[in-house]
Amino acid sequence: MIRQNKTVRVIGAPMDLGAGRRGVDMGPSAIRLAGLDDALRALGYIVNDAGNVDVPAPEVAGVGESVARYLEPIRQVCDNLRVCVRDACQAGETPIVLGGDHSIAIGTVSGVAEHYRSKGQSIGVLWVDAHADMNTPDSSPSGNIHGMPLATLLGLGAPSLVELGGFSPKVDREHVCLIGIRNLDENEKQIVRNSGIHAYTMREIDERGMRAVIREAIGFATDGTAGFHLSFDIDGMDPSAAPGVGTPVRGGINWREAQLLAEHVADSGKMLSMEVTEVNPILDVRNQSGEVAVDVVTSAFGKRIL
Repeated sequence: MIRQNKTVRVIGAPMDLGAGRRGVDMGPSAIRLAGLDDALRALGYIVNDAGNVDVPAPEVAGVGESVARYLEPIRQVCDNLRVCVRDACQAGETPIVLGGDHSIAIGTVSGVAEHYRSKGQSIGVLWVDAHADMNTPDSSPSGNIHGMPLATLLGLGAPSLVELGGFSPKVDREHVCLIGIRNLDENEKQIVRNSGIHAYTMREIDERGMRAVIREAIGFATDGTAGFHLSFDIDGMDPSAAPGVGTPVRGGINWREAQLLAEHVADSGKMLSMEVTEVNPILDVRNQSGEVAVDVVTSAFGKRIL
């Protein structure tokens, strides 16, 4: 399916406040350095690179309570990102957000959902990740908010994040699909089981194949919605393909499976927005993970073999 909207707005969110390890704040620079803007232009897109949202350094930000570390500065960054993403949608541009840790998704999805809510429509979410990101301050063993964004978007967790933009939940559970999970906390497993979302583990991908999984997931995410947001955590991939992530987990999606997923996203013509998160150049090898991020984004935006 040919995409009608040929203008994209690239927004960097260089935040590592939600993570337990420094370095993902350099992710947007690494992805840009790998040639994202030029690669999108080569596909025929008009690229409006809006730069980065402001993020305070952890050294000057208040940590706050241990159950939700850096809650207030994360809320501020996500609220600013929400407005940037909403404005891009209102301008008729497709937002591409570059992270940063995965807590930025609270801002990205809130902005997209707010725009379509104003039109009386809902959105779906495809969430590619090694982790479920379904903890709350009550269940998280670390207090790191990058392990909580999907729960937050579903209406669970810290009220100041849950109510971002003045409404909750941001997405209905039946329209959310987790893809590639393989490392969950014990309490989080029960949260996912009880949540009503669609969760595809790596075992299911191994047994059914990526084609069957992504086609089914797109069906759930687009059933009665305006389309879907694709949130792609690079640690959803196997570390052999993307070594530069803060929380690598063996046995993940390989490079070709990631491309197939993204190609089906492009074929659907239903992607409303996208973000890539958790690229950590400090842990990378010659910007391999930044280049992988560009591969995934461009495939989702229509790069083809022939």
